[in-house]
Amino acid sequence: MKAAIITIGDEILIGQIVDTNSGFIAKSLDKIGVEITEMISISDNKKHILDTFAKLQNKVDVVIVTGGLGPTKDDVTKKTFCEYFDDELVVNPEVLAHVTQLIEGYFKRPITQMNKDQALVPSTCTILHNQVGTAPGMWMKKENTVFVSLPGVPYEMKYLVEEEIIPKIVREYKRPYIIHKTILTYGQGESLVAERIENWENNLPEFIKLAYLPNPGRVRLRLTAKGTDKEQLEKAIEENVTSLDAIIHDIIVGYEENETIETVIGKLLSKQNKTIATAESFTGGKVASLLSAVPGASAYFKGSVVSYATETKINVLGVSEELVEKFSVVSAEVVSAMALNVRKLLKTDYAIATTGNAGPSKGDSDAEIGAVFIALATPNEVIVEEFNFGQPREKVIDRATIKSLEILQKEILKIV
Repeated sequence: MKAAIITIGDEILIGQIVDTNSGFIAKSLDKIGVEITEMISISDNKKHILDTFAKLQNKVDVVIVTGGLGPTKDDVTKKTFCEYFDDELVVNPEVLAHVTQLIEGYFKRPITQMNKDQALVPSTCTILHNQVGTAPGMWMKKENTVFVSLPGVPYEMKYLVEEEIIPKIVREYKRPYIIHKTILTYGQGESLVAERIENWENNLPEFIKLAYLPNPGRVRLRLTAKGTDKEQLEKAIEENVTSLDAIIHDIIVGYEENETIETVIGKLLSKQNKTIATAESFTGGKVASLLSAVPGASAYFKGSVVSYATETKINVLGVSEELVEKFSVVSAEVVSAMALNVRKLLKTDYAIATTGNAGPSKGDSDAEIGAVFIALATPNEVIVEEFNFGQPREKVIDRATIKSLEILQKEILKIV
């Protein structure tokens, strides 16, 4: 089964917002064995939408469309659907009742005609009821292709994908199994990892594909098996992961099942009933941002001190001025003190601290641009690692952020 994803909106094309909807939809469809063949972003233009529909007609089984369902004149998706399906807009009583209840009952204001127009849908469409917003989803079939229209608001889109679309596809379509296993590695670049596992990769079964997913400071190796026998696929994946571990055990830090490293860390901390805090300088709170973005993070993430300026390290974190003067603000001694002090301040089991020169200038230190110190305070010791991530500035910050989490994960795994 094949699918294409279309995002509609000029705000995406001009870079005003980032399209996160396509990624969520793709992951959701992939989990149930639907292959994504295309992701397309187009403007709120009737001709562009019609041309794209015609291009995808009968080439894929399902086209998922997000955006363009608002009540304003620049949202043209519903009218375009009507033209493509030779249909007309009619008022759906159930949608109108829901919109009325939402506006008058929840928002406590009179419903307007523009609000009522949200209940206008093509007469032959199957309504996908949107319990968290006013714009319903629409499911329509032409020849061999189903076209599904969803609102562009992310939380509304997610609700409809999870509660309406995925269950409907599972009920109505026969699909193969797609099994993924992602191995997390760090410390070696993509080309070096590829050299080490070349023979292993060449001997993979035909139904298993390997993808290299490099990021600053790490490489993820994703195995994908596709077929009709789920047990056979899972067995083959596990056997090949075991043989891979024997080759590169020294750089494997864990396994990712469609999860980010911060999600994996969150599960480990929750399982062990441990807590974490951060004290960040040049990373500016990025480590804390990743940790706190995981649902349920309040159970283990206690907070952060973004001590960007030297005086903040001294006055808030309690790093001694003499220590800074003797070793410089970018040093193993200072980052160690930052980690110890924030761990004590926020009463946590672990604490991450970062300090460094991300550039373009050296700031309050004579350390080389790209020089980074990362500390992890544990219940028993302080681990400090030194790196030079070069340039540009964004690369230094991103690599240090990921490296901080990898150091933490590696330490937590020691006691699993």
